[in-house]
Amino acid sequence: MERRLEYRITEKEADCTVKQYLKAKGYSSQSMIELKKEPENVLVNRQPAFMTHRLADGDVLTVCIREKTSSEKIPPVQLPLDIVYEDEDLMVINKPAGMPIHPSMGNYDNTVANALAWYFQEQGVPFVFRCINRLDRDTSGLTLIAKHYVSAGILSAMVAAKSTDNPHNSAPPIRREYLALVRGSVRPPQGTISAPLSRKPGSVIERVVDFEHGEHAVTHYKVIDEKNGHSLLSLELETGRTHQIRIHMKYLGFPLIGDYLYNPDMEFMTRQALHSHRLCFTHPITGEEMEFTAPLPDDMRRVLEPQPDLI
Repeated sequence: MERRLEYRITEKEADCTVKQYLKAKGYSSQSMIELKKEPENVLVNRQPAFMTHRLADGDVLTVCIREKTSSEKIPPVQLPLDIVYEDEDLMVINKPAGMPIHPSMGNYDNTVANALAWYFQEQGVPFVFRCINRLDRDTSGLTLIAKHYVSAGILSAMVAAKSTDNPHNSAPPIRREYLALVRGSVRPPQGTISAPLSRKPGSVIERVVDFEHGEHAVTHYKVIDEKNGHSLLSLELETGRTHQIRIHMKYLGFPLIGDYLYNPDMEFMTRQALHSHRLCFTHPITGEEMEFTAPLPDDMRRVLEPQPDLI
């Protein structure tokens, strides 16, 4: 994989070093370490330049991002892949429920990573798997994939901008909206849940609300539909903790239906009723504002449809 980026230096940007310029563009320290590995990766007016090179008005800074190897231990497997958007820097995938993001014990060859490894192998392009917003196996919807280490670093900083209180992180945050189904009429129908989360003692997977030792976690919710004894909610994450929506809704008294871990109510669904519906973010390279949506999947939609009378 090779991606070339060109920046023309303006009078306002002049007199800073290459490193300072790239840092202002959002390049991570790790990205700049990678760029320094080959002299041809950073050019000023077509000549190799060090990170300490001072830029002048009118200079053309060229960054060449090269990746020659693919992720290890991710076997390419031909699997269905719903690509919502793709360009040279990133991809947006609509992931089905039941498909893990990356290989793990018991899920070695049935993941999004396996499908992408096959997709890029067919194009003869090396690919390192870098998922920005990882979804649980049984959560459906939009997930964001970086196609090289520079876009990965910038997008990861955007995720961290919401998840931490670091004053040095000025990256614009990624907005994530989810749709979820719960039993009953949620009251109040709109609000904010602020409850810190930590790992449940004795469990590797489960999380709990923990006001003493937990990490800061905030979820905004709004009921957008009520049918058949269920409420459909829109939820926006202010932070991105593990199982955040699932635990916060249980804490509110309205756990997600079908959630085997926190509410094994399997009457209408056999997986947690959670869908990554909308992603909004600033493009890491072009600066363009991006927005994508994925429609409510059939299994969640059917819960809200009129139920036939039993005879």
